Amino acid sequence: MAIGVDQIYLSMKSPDTGKYLTANVYTVDGVYEADGVTPRLLSIGQLVMALCLRRAAQLENGWDDPSSGNHVNGVVDLMARIEENSNNLELMTEIENAILEGSVDMSSKKVKYHGSDVTYHDFLETYMGMENVPTGTVNADSADLLAAIESKMDSLNSFSQQTMIELQSLTNKRDQAYDMISNVLKSLNTVLVANANNM
Repeated sequence: MAIGVDQIYLSMKSPDTGKYLTANVYTVDGVYEADGVTPRLLSIGQLVMALCLRRAAQLENGWDDPSSGNHVNGVVDLMARIEENSNNLELMTEIENAILEGSVDMSSKKVKYHGSDVTYHDFLETYMGMENVPTGTVNADSADLLAAIESKMDSLNSFSQQTMIELQSLTNKRDQAYDMISNVLKSLNTVLVANANNM
């Protein structure tokens, strides 16, 4: 969000120059008109709340970075990634256990991946990015394949841990934005009560 300045003309003239007076109005990129209300009609408290809500929404849902043109992940995006990673780990564990328990034909045995039946071979090679996955029958003696599966699972676990740290950071920032809104509301209420008591 960026803060800019618009200059508007007031409906009064300067007694010295006879020219219309001007005033600077601060505008905020990202605060949009709603129900006929423009940012210039908002009080400072309302403007701060609008900014904080906008920021909280960005942190929740992500946003498009104009400088890079890339989408920046928000809380929802990261949670979806963690869930996807967890599902992939479950499927890889299922495959590993099947191999350890007996002979498995990698081209016929299947797992359920995003609602579709996918062979062990295709899941590991196409979706998990593993190389040289055998297409025939494997068993507990297939040490290279089992080591490759373990390595991939370690990588997925590491990714989940890093994503969890990033998720915690975004969640904290989002909560701070909501806390600021709450603090502004409390401050406004205090001012209103004080004004009412002074009347």
